[in-house]
Amino acid sequence: MNQIPVAVLGATGSVGQRFISLLDNHPWFKVTALAASDRSVGQAYSKTCRWVLAEPMPDYARDMLVVPATPESFETKIVFSALPADLAKELEPQFAQAGFAVCSNASSYRRADDVPLLLPEINADHIALVKEQRKLRGWSGCITTNPNCTSTGLTIALKALDDSFGVKKVFAVSLQALSGAGYPGVSSMDITDNVIPFIGGEEDKVEWEPRKMLGKLSGDKINLADIKFSAHTNRVAVIDGHTVCASVEFENPVSPEDAIRALNNFQAQAAARDLPSTPQPVILVHNEADRPQPRLDRLTGKGMTTVVGRVRADPLFHLKFVVLSHNTIRGAAGGSIYNAELLVHEGLL
Repeated sequence: MNQIPVAVLGATGSVGQRFISLLDNHPWFKVTALAASDRSVGQAYSKTCRWVLAEPMPDYARDMLVVPATPESFETKIVFSALPADLAKELEPQFAQAGFAVCSNASSYRRADDVPLLLPEINADHIALVKEQRKLRGWSGCITTNPNCTSTGLTIALKALDDSFGVKKVFAVSLQALSGAGYPGVSSMDITDNVIPFIGGEEDKVEWEPRKMLGKLSGDKINLADIKFSAHTNRVAVIDGHTVCASVEFENPVSPEDAIRALNNFQAQAAARDLPSTPQPVILVHNEADRPQPRLDRLTGKGMTTVVGRVRADPLFHLKFVVLSHNTIRGAAGGSIYNAELLVHEGLL
């Protein structure tokens, strides 16, 4: 297929950089515009961006001139939004109104009834909300969102278990990487030799977002899953990779062996099974007693695979386990790119 022109909003930030890195040599998409704040406009990207990723800045981006984050600034079909939530709330509808498909990493529209909150391997069918969104809002474009980076891996693991056994309650404790706070993020004086047991707004997202993603599409809305969540979120001194320790209650007791079988056998929904960013495998279960670990496992499946381990009986609920997901790849830029691939596959551009 001919490559589709795309743009990145918030291109100089850490998630914007991850978009630029992942889109390098993408088989379907070609970056033709990079947008950022006024102080960066008109400058070569390499001159205005402090590159923080371990991977080198792609050559295609180095001399590209940064443009304003307005619909008039470029002609593309897809816009990847790495904007802060306050700016995204204002700007993303402008792009959708102007005909762009906005694939957003921001939280601004995740709770909107007509905006799909997507993890294509588990709820690709929710993409049908785009048609309802266009009808209700009079847009020729659209907004799709990916979830909070901590919700991502947890929800994928829960989907495999919910399909097989019916999830009723989830108690989750997160150990979240520093890159989730962006750059410069958390002060070294705060995080060194320390765990910070508070991340503003995070617990509410982890307790609500999975209910939408695990919910059922019914006509023009999503019926939220009838699952109760309780979450504790913590910032730890890890660069990349969010770890979640979860205890789960089901409709009936579930053995660790049956749970592992369900996790290993889980497949992406048919519409999302053969896209360029589809995780291979979707879920990987480790049998070792001390896995998953961020440093060893975060790049499994090029950072798109959800890694699970320590699946065992829980004395209070039925089952407990550990989930690891790469927060800036699967939980951010990679997730938005996967959503864009689904839009293309479903003929929704």
